[in-house]
Amino acid sequence: MLAAHLITCDFPRLLHATDDEYEPMEQFFGEDRPDDYWWFVKGTEGWTGVVMVVLMTVAYTLAQPWFRRNRLSLPKTLKKLTGFNAFWYSHHLFVIVYALFIVHGYYLYLSKKWYKKTTWMYLAVPILIYTCERLTRAFRSGYKTVRILKVAVYPGNVLSLHMSKPQGFRYTSGQYVFVNCSAVSTFQWHPFSITSAPGDDYLSIHIRTLGDWTSQLKAVFSKVCQPASIHQSGLLRADMEQRDNQPRLPRLLIDGPYGAPAQDYKKYDVLLLVGLGIGATPLISIVKDVLNNIKQQKEMEEGLVESGIKGNNRKPFATKRAYFYWVTREQGSFEWFRGVMNEVADYDQDRVIKLHNYCTSVYEEGDARSALITMLQTLQHAKSGVDIVSETRVKTHFARPNWRKVFKHVAVNYPDQRVGVFYCGAPGLTGELRRFAQDFSRKTTTKFDFHKENF
Repeated sequence: MLAAHLITCDFPRLLHATDDEYEPMEQFFGEDRPDDYWWFVKGTEGWTGVVMVVLMTVAYTLAQPWFRRNRLSLPKTLKKLTGFNAFWYSHHLFVIVYALFIVHGYYLYLSKKWYKKTTWMYLAVPILIYTCERLTRAFRSGYKTVRILKVAVYPGNVLSLHMSKPQGFRYTSGQYVFVNCSAVSTFQWHPFSITSAPGDDYLSIHIRTLGDWTSQLKAVFSKVCQPASIHQSGLLRADMEQRDNQPRLPRLLIDGPYGAPAQDYKKYDVLLLVGLGIGATPLISIVKDVLNNIKQQKEMEEGLVESGIKGNNRKPFATKRAYFYWVTREQGSFEWFRGVMNEVADYDQDRVIKLHNYCTSVYEEGDARSALITMLQTLQHAKSGVDIVSETRVKTHFARPNWRKVFKHVAVNYPDQRVGVFYCGAPGLTGELRRFAQDFSRKTTTKFDFHKENF
């Protein structure tokens, strides 16, 4: 705005000023009055300002969702200039902008005394903080090189990476890490939710290949993986513990963990977890953590019975009930976490965790075709205990959940309790879930605390 004001208002006034109007400005611009715009541009104050405006315009344009997420239909030559990589690299033009800003502030039109040239003072602190953050990340990541244990590419273009857990690496379900793959880009770091539980002896993330960086990452890992066998889930897989003659996998660095809204789940006795598509990733870690605690509790109880000890000092796990609603368009998405869902069905005898899968690509409930699928689904589930849609022991529903009924069910069954509602996914559902959480908190004795994380 300041640049526009100077170009369209102040400079024209100087060019067209009378002698009396220009006289107070002689001490700054000289006795010879500027006679055209070029006089302003050719000076250090001018060209640095113009270059800054151009660079900021480029960065701002490429940061818009239409360009950053490749939503526009552009020719191939122009499409290469958009996407996340273009956004990421163009944003680093601000390093040049800050340098030019300091120079621009030193050669001010209306300030000739050195002690009034204070632009650098306002930029020094934020630049120092930013530099320290980047150096800290580079230093920390050097000690967190991970070894790839397993790679799988699932339907829906989801890349699953199982990695060794660095020594001393502690995290809470719901948190995320930054990942760097030098085979794709030496400088880029991207955040991904951790899908393994804190009690697991490995670290896992699930990556949806939507942008240019994730697509390149998938391509790099696909080259060194072998086709999966019939009994293995995923299209491609590499188990480094099985063979020593496999091609070398790309090197990964991680930085973290970093906090996220979902990590506060331990404060609540009752959880309502809602994941939309790949948004299920941080929530599946919570489900696994609850499941691991159920297993540990059961093992300790069995051990106490065998040893004849009546009690123990272990603090009981807070979560008494967890509802997990996973809504996805693609039937193949259920393969991402098939193992977790089957584990819940096997070990959770007390039904602490209640899983609800919804596939929205199938016909709406009530449709004749949907009724036929439901009938076949019920017969197959009764016969083998496996759902024909998700191929897990968790039965799949069609269409979308009735969120009012979901909140009402929780409120009726858990009066006078505080329920943690955690949503992760596209922003479109955020408003509806927040509204239901507020409405039922006001109309019932159950209090719903809403937390959201949007992708």
